[in-house]
Order: sequence, then structure tokens, then C-alpha cells
Amino acid sequence: MFTKKESATEYVIHHITNLSIGEGAWTLHPDTLFFSWLTGLFFVGLFWLGARRATAGVPGGLQNFVETVIEFIENSVKDSFHGPRDFVGPLALTIFVWVLLWNLLDLVPVDYVPMFAYHALGLEYTRIVPSADVNAPFALSLSVLILMVVYSIKGKGWGGYGKELLTHPFGSFPLVAPFNLLLNIVEMIAKPVSLALRLFGNLYAAELIFVLIALLPWWVQWIPGGAWALFHILVVPLQAFIFMTLTIVYLSLAYEKH
Repeated sequence: MFTKKESATEYVIHHITNLSIGEGAWTLHPDTLFFSWLTGLFFVGLFWLGARRATAGVPGGLQNFVETVIEFIENSVKDSFHGPRDFVGPLALTIFVWVLLWNLLDLVPVDYVPMFAYHALGLEYTRIVPSADVNAPFALSLSVLILMVVYSIKGKGWGGYGKELLTHPFGSFPLVAPFNLLLNIVEMIAKPVSLALRLFGNLYAAELIFVLIALLPWWVQWIPGGAWALFHILVVPLQAFIFMTLTIVYLSLAYEKH
């Protein structure tokens, strides 16, 4: 909670600063890694428990929830990806639920976890929303970039993929081959960059607004905070859905022959 001992600027900077180890390109954010692993393990444990409790009779609440999510993801993959779905389906499920859990952490009051980490563990900085740290969305989008290349080769073969890089979009004239290659590289890089920045930008802005609301007196925070939380509940699944859908679309475009 904001106190008069620190300025508003110091308070905001403190709450949007990650715990860091190392310097430069080798800097690690243990808080982002911890909460990414925590949400990932929660996702695996929840769906494993749902599978263990599955029954052919009257399903329980957890089984209904798991089956609903899986059916929703399966329909999304069927609508967008027309190749073999044995890997793309589980990938889409993982991305949707994992990013959703990342985003849901933004609804935790901004002071609770940092105060606990400081008093109990002596950590000066703690951020709990992985998607508000640009490194996490970029790591996920780089994985999508690698899969785009893999599925391009899988769907077209090495020769077909190389031919596409050199002949699309201006044709097969030798003089335009370098321009085709350059445009394809730019397009390839732009997809994961936009994928990561869209998720990061929305969650970073949402986190920042929650922090700014926390600067208000405690007796009035619940009015704008409650309104923003209700709106944010819509943003949380939407951003997870967009990230998942674009991933499926990018892999479909990579796999299909043009």
C-alpha cells in the first residue's frame, strides 16, 4: 500500500520492477520464472486431476470444466488448422490455459505478494504477472517462431520451403529473389514480435493502472479498482484466446502450400 514515506513515482517504479540477477543480455528475472513455473505446474496438476477423476457416469464439476476447455480448443484448432493436429491441439491448449493463468495473476492486489516477499524472504522487488514482463511473452513467441519454421519444412519439404522463400510474393524471376527473401524474413520476424508485444502491452498497461489506483486513499480504491477489475476479467481470457488463435493461424499458414 502506498505510504507517504515514498513518492508516487518511487511507488510505481518499485511495483513495475522485476527481481533481477545478472546484467545485460544475461539478466534473469527469478520472479517471472517462478510464477511461470507455478502457473504451469498448476495447469498440469489441475488437468491431471481432472483426467484421474473422469468417469463415464455423471461428471463432476472439474471434469465438466476440463472437457469444456478441451472441446473449445479442439474446435478452434479444427476451424483454423487443416493439417495433422496431434501436436497443434495440445500446443493450443497449453498456450491458452498457461497465458490465461499468467493474466489472472494481475487480479491479485498489487501490494500483497511484494509485501510478503519483502518481509518473509527479504526480496526488494517482486512482480507476479509473467505476461507483464516482456521476456515471458517473447520467449513464448520465439517458440512459436521455431515451430513456424518446423511446420513450413514439414508441410512443404526443404525444397518447397526454400522455393517459397525465394519466389514469394514477386514471382520466380532471379533478379527479385533477394527481395522475396528479405520480405519473407521480415514477415517471419514480424509475426512473433507482434504476438509478444500485443500480450505484453495489454497486461503491462493493466498492471500499471492497478498500481496507479493503489495510489488513491484506501477508502476509495475499491470503486475504480473494482470497475477496472471487472473490465480486466474480459481482457484476461481475450488476450489468451488471441495469442492461441494467432499461433494456430501462423502454423496453418506455415504448413499449407501457397
